[in-house]
Amino acid sequence: MSVSFDFAGQTAIVTGGSRGIGRAIAAQFARSGAQVWIWDVDPIKLSGAQSLKVDVTKADQITKALENVVSQSPRINILVNNAGYLGSYLPFEQFDREEWERILRVNLIGVFEVTRQVLPMMRRAGRGRIVNMGSLAGKEGLPNLAAYSAASAGVIAFTKALSREVCDADIRVNCVAPGPIDTELIRRLGAEVVNGMIAASPLKRLGNVDEVAGMVLWLCSAASTFNTGAVFDMSGGRARY
Repeated sequence: MSVSFDFAGQTAIVTGGSRGIGRAIAAQFARSGAQVWIWDVDPIKLSGAQSLKVDVTKADQITKALENVVSQSPRINILVNNAGYLGSYLPFEQFDREEWERILRVNLIGVFEVTRQVLPMMRRAGRGRIVNMGSLAGKEGLPNLAAYSAASAGVIAFTKALSREVCDADIRVNCVAPGPIDTELIRRLGAEVVNGMIAASPLKRLGNVDEVAGMVLWLCSAASTFNTGAVFDMSGGRARY
């Protein structure tokens, strides 16, 4: 059964929207009538969306991209902080410090910086929807993904804190925490790791990107007005709390 939303007249920014979950989110917003902007280090062509080259760890690139968006749409209704970097699947003691720092910059500092620049526009409008993409790793801490787990936990805590700061306006801030989703990023971990993830899932499969995108759109829709500071699992039953 398909579910439809109407985002006509609304502007949405999706970071990391060139592939995987981000691309599915951008595509569903576009099909639902939103004016969609994809910010990614690898711009793409997607029907109904405009794509800009943006590194979310670079404040100046975010500023320039935001100016581009505002020149065409004075109001930003939706921000999806989806840009992420998984990094290597290695025990903590074998991890390279530079990769630790890159994971934290992309997954956590990038969320801070993009939100810092977009939020004032939502404040002025008195309304907005922010969805931060976390991970099951941030809730449970996954072995061999210590840096990614730490960054994702930071995104979850940031979501909860920020949501309480903006409750005086019609701004809602929520987090979606996927478990293993069938993306290139997960498949690169190798068949043995992926099969282990499937075996650990009560539903015995990976999730798909459109399932995650559907949750994001619901959180940004008129159907979700009492949810803020919440973390929504997309884990196929793996999440224990």
